[in-house]
Amino acid sequence: MSTSSVDRPLQPGDRAPNVVLNAISREGKIALDDFRGRSPLLIGLFRGLHCPFCRRHVAAMAQLKPALREKGVECLAVVNTPVERARLYFRYHPAPDLLAASDPERASHRAFGLREVGRDRVMAIRIDLPGELPEPMDVMAMDEFLNKKEEYEITEADQQMMTSDQGQLVGQFLIDQGGIVRWSFTEVLEEGLNTFRAPNSEELMSAASQVAQ
Repeated sequence: MSTSSVDRPLQPGDRAPNVVLNAISREGKIALDDFRGRSPLLIGLFRGLHCPFCRRHVAAMAQLKPALREKGVECLAVVNTPVERARLYFRYHPAPDLLAASDPERASHRAFGLREVGRDRVMAIRIDLPGELPEPMDVMAMDEFLNKKEEYEITEADQQMMTSDQGQLVGQFLIDQGGIVRWSFTEVLEEGLNTFRAPNSEELMSAASQVAQ
């Protein structure tokens, strides 16, 4: 597994690193180099499955996969969850045909320049989600509320990831067959919803059409 890191999120024009991760959706390993020369790849680098919004981002990627596949683009969702815990989750919440990989050490996030911003900074913001939260909450309180609402049971493996989480930011990167980033979306840490928002699907599909040409 690559453990190198960069000091900023990768941007269009940058070369994507090779990372090798434990597959969740099947046995064995998944390497980004496996896709080079074969197909473009949309890779989503998420926090652990204990994060309710990351579970939603994974589900959104699974929903977009058929349309992306028509354009020849493969999808890979990476979560900072130990592989056995992640396999248990996907057994009960299947995402058909979506490749998924486990990266509890966050090596892929570092390789793509997605930094950890520190627990103190994360806890200082308040998230306001009208219709979902009864009031603005800090991130930990929001996670606890939404996990309970969605009946997500926190296991010991989840708890370990939550304890070690220092405000890991997430992102998605569209990589062409040559291994070059052609589109990127990275999380912004700020008050409100923007910290947890997903990329615009129309913008992503437009970028996928260009990569597929």
